[in-house]
Amino acid sequence: MSHLLCALLSLLSFAALLESAQWKLQENVFVIESQWDAQAPASTVELTCDTSEDAVYWEKGLDWKREGKTVTAAVKESPDAGNYSCWSQESKELLSSKLLLITRLDSQGKMMRWILKSFKEPKDTFLKCEAKNYSGIFTCSWMTENNSPDVKFTLRSLNDPQGDVSCSSPVALTKGALTTFTAQCHKQNFCPFAEEHQPIDMVLEVIDEVEYENCTSSFFLRDIIKPDPPQCQYVASNGTVTWTYPRTWSTPNSYFPLTFKVKVKSTKRYKKVYDTEEQSVQLPAPGPAEVWVQARDCCYLSSWSEWSSPCR
Repeated sequence: MSHLLCALLSLLSFAALLESAQWKLQENVFVIESQWDAQAPASTVELTCDTSEDAVYWEKGLDWKREGKTVTAAVKESPDAGNYSCWSQESKELLSSKLLLITRLDSQGKMMRWILKSFKEPKDTFLKCEAKNYSGIFTCSWMTENNSPDVKFTLRSLNDPQGDVSCSSPVALTKGALTTFTAQCHKQNFCPFAEEHQPIDMVLEVIDEVEYENCTSSFFLRDIIKPDPPQCQYVASNGTVTWTYPRTWSTPNSYFPLTFKVKVKSTKRYKKVYDTEEQSVQLPAPGPAEVWVQARDCCYLSSWSEWSSPCR
């Protein structure tokens, strides 16, 4: 019960942050929401210098300077964001600084994503997580249009104050104009034999220089299961197709059974798909054919695996 309450409070807290016009991301780093509409006013940000001195001034670049311990800055577009520094008028010493990041909102108040790109399936999905088995290990992926060296990612569990979910550094794979990042995460002390009662809530935060975006994904591990393809063999002389469970699948197989599809394409352009819970099928017409096998959790409607390599 305490874990559920903690998770609920974390979600409400994060939602409240997203509803405010500006909020603290980390120490001395703030996210400023900007309505991406030429008619909308700029967001007003109050900056207070962390010092006992009164004779101070604030500065950003060469074109912006304000005197006083507490000043305001108008943030509307990317050039308005960035590092604001407070200096002593007497010693010219740097006293404190605030980094303002900007995130764009559309006319409905929803975050616009220019850095992150959506997956085709499921539609409007920016953070996609999958698991090969019930071990508590899963991978999360996201895409950007280019692999900018300035882009920084933070992937973490939203409702996990104890740090029970840990994630590796993302690995990038560029294909055409898109770069896909994948990180492996591990839910510590996950019991594959127990019923899940609390979802895993992951949040991805993205910073590209002064631009900020985020996206979330909430799931039970059972909902993101996608097994690896089975390993199969086909004996053309007698039409026998056999296969074994994926090596990465949870054991024992009797407790974690899989169901299978067998796709057959003969040289006569004949196609047929067989459904079975066994680990073999006997084709009615032996002879040259292309055969593939895929698998899915038998007890829960998970995603189907990719088709195997052609059975040999």
